[in-house]
Amino acid sequence: MIVVTGAAGFIGSCLIARLNEDRFVDIIAVDDFQGKSDNQNHERTGVNLQDKKILQHIDRSVFPEWLRANQDQVQFVFHIGARTDTTEMRTEIFDDLNLHYTQTIWNICAEFALPMVYASSAATYGGGEFGYRDNHDVIPQLQPLNPYGWSKQYFDLWALEQTSAPFFWAGLKFFNVYGPNEYHKGRMASVIFHAFHQIEQTGQMRLFKSHRPDFADGGQMRDFVYVKDVVEVCVYLMHHRKNSGIYNLGSGKARAFLDLAHATFNAMAIEPNVQFIDTPEDIRDKYQYFTEADMTKIQRIGYSRPFYSLEEGVTDYVRHYLQPKRYYA
Repeated sequence: MIVVTGAAGFIGSCLIARLNEDRFVDIIAVDDFQGKSDNQNHERTGVNLQDKKILQHIDRSVFPEWLRANQDQVQFVFHIGARTDTTEMRTEIFDDLNLHYTQTIWNICAEFALPMVYASSAATYGGGEFGYRDNHDVIPQLQPLNPYGWSKQYFDLWALEQTSAPFFWAGLKFFNVYGPNEYHKGRMASVIFHAFHQIEQTGQMRLFKSHRPDFADGGQMRDFVYVKDVVEVCVYLMHHRKNSGIYNLGSGKARAFLDLAHATFNAMAIEPNVQFIDTPEDIRDKYQYFTEADMTKIQRIGYSRPFYSLEEGVTDYVRHYLQPKRYYA
């Protein structure tokens, strides 16, 4: 059996679809199936997991107990579930769901020698003062910009300090992931998702103005990574099972938001029409102007599959999922 937490979410549901493609069908799907913390939970669960081959659904509240009782049947644990709202300021929520809960799963995996991949985040890099290298020596210096980023940073630091660990583990610092099955994410959905709907409804796209003199409007740059690449790396690590550690997971190439806008317009066969608006004041001081994953480390352990370019990923996403309103299943 393969466990996927956050199964009904964006990356988790895409990962299950990818595992199903390789005929892994004994999937244990773990999520907040009782819907206590997400008012869109039931819709999300129904559509994101529709048509997927799943052995059993386990609510996250009882999953640690289930894992301990069934550890002898589990082959691999993908702990993708997390609270990911970067605008949430209540640290106790992140402490509970992103830190303490993940520590519990780690300890059970360590006790029973279960391999584990967990979701970290590029939000741990903060403003990028120390670069974007996944070197373990650099990680303690990082200064995230919000409670979400700190929750991921605290767990990464905790994991690196442990003498008792899963026999194989990897923490993946996801950069700006986009792609199918993110329909439920609202404000936290990718820029491509919002761009498509803005263009569809108004014929134009709004981008944030730059509030720094060293970046032009629309010149802010992020590492946008297609979710299909993310799940390929996860599957690779499931088979690799050595070289434990924390790894970046981005495309390895920073691209401007203006490039993203033009790629979206082109995928929709619409003439570009970009407008610039002020960055909201509540996020202006914590806004990242540049991120780019250094992917050297994961390449050194043998991952060589090429990543989608921004244009390739956006075109696939728009034409095969957003326009026909399809899910990755």
